[in-house]
Amino acid sequence: MEELGSLAVSLGAAWLSLVFALIVLPSALGVSLGISEAYMWVLVRTLEWATIRIEKGVKKPQPQMLKIPAANGIIERDETPMEKEIAGLHRMEFQFSDIFYFCRKGFEAIVEDEVTQRFSSEELVSWNLLTRTNVNFRYVSLRLTVVWVVGVIVRYCFLLPLRFTLAAIGITSMIVGTTMVGQLPNSSLKNYLSELVHLTCSRILVRALSGTIHYHNKENKPQKGGICVANHTSPIDTIILTNDGCYAMVGQVHGGLMGVIQRATVKACPHVWFERSEMKDRHLVTKRLREHVAEKNKLPILIFPEGTCINNTSVMMFKKGSFEIGGTIYPVAIKYDPQFGDAFWNSSKYNIVSYLLRIMTSWAIVCHVWYMPPMVRKEGEDAVQFANRVRSAIARQGGLTELPWDGGLKRAKVKDSFKEEQQKNYSKMLVRNGSQG
Repeated sequence: MEELGSLAVSLGAAWLSLVFALIVLPSALGVSLGISEAYMWVLVRTLEWATIRIEKGVKKPQPQMLKIPAANGIIERDETPMEKEIAGLHRMEFQFSDIFYFCRKGFEAIVEDEVTQRFSSEELVSWNLLTRTNVNFRYVSLRLTVVWVVGVIVRYCFLLPLRFTLAAIGITSMIVGTTMVGQLPNSSLKNYLSELVHLTCSRILVRALSGTIHYHNKENKPQKGGICVANHTSPIDTIILTNDGCYAMVGQVHGGLMGVIQRATVKACPHVWFERSEMKDRHLVTKRLREHVAEKNKLPILIFPEGTCINNTSVMMFKKGSFEIGGTIYPVAIKYDPQFGDAFWNSSKYNIVSYLLRIMTSWAIVCHVWYMPPMVRKEGEDAVQFANRVRSAIARQGGLTELPWDGGLKRAKVKDSFKEEQQKNYSKMLVRNGSQG
């Protein structure tokens, strides 16, 4: 037993030594040994080969499966504006066929509405040898099956332990480092060390995801005293952004491991954490955020105005609170490449543990981040208009679909007031159309 124990300790020490030497230390220094680049090269070539084998193996390819992106949907919609349709229905007397337009729109909404499909994983054009795709595993050829089995072994028996080790090192370093820095008196040295700890630990955590991130237009990076707003796909959005700069986080106080991290980091960095009761007080939240922005030497605040995760295809309604604070807004667009792994977190379907397991057993996390020119509120522009303008800019830059719906519909039903508003719009158009006769 003692020999087995000694062997286990030796293997563990050797494992940690390799991880520190080949990954942790280069990450902390911001350099790369080329290992991740070589891994991505092999991965891209493998997926290309697998796609070709699938296309050859399927005698009659289904267009929905291999050729048509899921963004096109399952319904061929008529995009004719409602006003034009109603104008075309005008007759001297009502006919039963006049209701067909509304029936068709109702059926379209029931079969495939614009909202609920944004809360399910983005479908892929072709299989990426993972289990979560629109083409689940099935036998095509012996070679493809062997590659899939080898991939499962690599992801669960090598990548998962490696990523778990790196995540543990990154989180532990974050807690210990920020706790130590938090003991220092407020000074420029404390701020420098705090930013160094946050940046270093974020780089380690990105390596734990096998992250490959492409940052564009770095001259537009958020500056101190500003507000950074971005579209929201995953909890790891924060790590993606802090890998390239430091931010002050805004959020609710949690318990467990997350609570430990929050209490440690707030000692070293001016994050803004709220108690559950405080989060409901919108005026209090706005007041504390304004106070933070007013101090130009504090880190930019990072906010996700959608309030929930959307599936990497769209940008939904931005809540106006973030745009009532004042100050300069720095928009950021984030777009993940679903070919290598599904970054979207459907919190109504998976808990955080299940989600992290899916992330850590994917091939990699690959994404593009675009820093956009700063935006300020125009004269005469209210908070809602400003929020919509910023949302439109992010959607265009990230190649995302812009939707006016509230992400809160992920868990809540449509408010009666919204239904009544749509009913009023219908009646106004009908009355206006009838008055033209």
